[in-house]
Amino acid sequence: MNSPSPKAARRRHPQARPLLLAAALGLAALGARAGEVEVLHWWTSGGEARAAQALKATLQAKGHTWKDFAVAGGGGDSAMTVLKSRVVSGNAPSAAQIKGPALQEWAREGVLSPIDDVARAERWDELLPKVVADQMKYRGSYIAVPVNVHRVNWLWANPEVFKKAGAKPPTNWDEFFAAADALKKAGVIPLAHGGQNWQDLTLFEAVALGQGGPEFYAKALVQLDPAAIASPTMEKVLATFKRIKPYTDKNAPGRDWNLATGLVIKGEAGMQIMGDWAKGEFLAAGKKPGRDFVCLAAPGAVKTFSYNIDSLAMFALKKDANVKAQKDLAAAVMGAEFQESFNLAKGSIPVRQGVKLDRFDDCAKASAADFAATAKAGTLLPSIAHGMAVSAAAEGAIKDVISNYWNSERMTPADAIKRLLAAAKMR
Repeated sequence: MNSPSPKAARRRHPQARPLLLAAALGLAALGARAGEVEVLHWWTSGGEARAAQALKATLQAKGHTWKDFAVAGGGGDSAMTVLKSRVVSGNAPSAAQIKGPALQEWAREGVLSPIDDVARAERWDELLPKVVADQMKYRGSYIAVPVNVHRVNWLWANPEVFKKAGAKPPTNWDEFFAAADALKKAGVIPLAHGGQNWQDLTLFEAVALGQGGPEFYAKALVQLDPAAIASPTMEKVLATFKRIKPYTDKNAPGRDWNLATGLVIKGEAGMQIMGDWAKGEFLAAGKKPGRDFVCLAAPGAVKTFSYNIDSLAMFALKKDANVKAQKDLAAAVMGAEFQESFNLAKGSIPVRQGVKLDRFDDCAKASAADFAATAKAGTLLPSIAHGMAVSAAAEGAIKDVISNYWNSERMTPADAIKRLLAAAKMR
């Protein structure tokens, strides 16, 4: 049987005409409002890429076009180099993954756009811890939206590898070296590591916090206090840090962090000290926490928490449709649904308070509990290795000192301290 023509259908069903017209008008209105969202980020590994796809799907569901601008490598250093060239040329993206003091630096350049209307409508001041909300603002106005909270000072271990070596995952540095010796004797790499400067500083940060304690860490690596940097405690931290290197493998230099995680996943290495984005790699490989891998606070750091908060800075745009898309992006990022889906994929925990953790694993629940407890205790500290503590200039200079010290056979702790004191002046 032939289908009736549209004209005949309208004669038989008069109500169809206004419905069709309304639908057409609705689509036209959606098209008029829809814009393009270009987001610069470095979420490129397996778990991170899945998390980025969750954001893309959320924006596309609102009718907007997603333009992915992923720049891999360097812990974000490569992305920042590309971003600077784009902004200088007058072609900034809608949003970019920027965090910590760098947000204020970009805001001072006058290239970011306030999103207070979205923040008020979505009640961000009520939903965010004050320490987080303050980092997202410049002169009292929101210029960025936080995505998640990462704990940096985690230790990840393969329990089967430890079992075969007759060792147990360490809770302090003495236990770490005892376990490392047992793993090395069993023929596996004790500590999976990637020899990139930001990974070197991540490891150093864990030693400084776990061995030096939160007060030392805050003075030396957040406040950049010369007395703390030149203290016997810093000398001890540097000596412990250097003692770790023989327990990494010869292929570590230049290795990406997720490839180091892969060594633990495959049982070629026993453990890794890395932020909880590493958990996303375990989950993407089909591994289950508590069975295939375990998560512990880095040695000596049970009652401390070094944090890294991913955030998206909003750049000034000209087209109204793209501004609308940008604001929809900001609202979506802070939405409970996205906070759950993104952080489940990435291995982090929601930055929005009150999100149910029913679907999160024990590692995430422990992270959330420790985040809250350390915030109350005053031992919640920004990660210097991940752009949360000091200026980009000081961070870069300190990275270079620590990485050079790690790779040098001649540089002593005293030499490193002299160079750290000089780097701390780069404010």
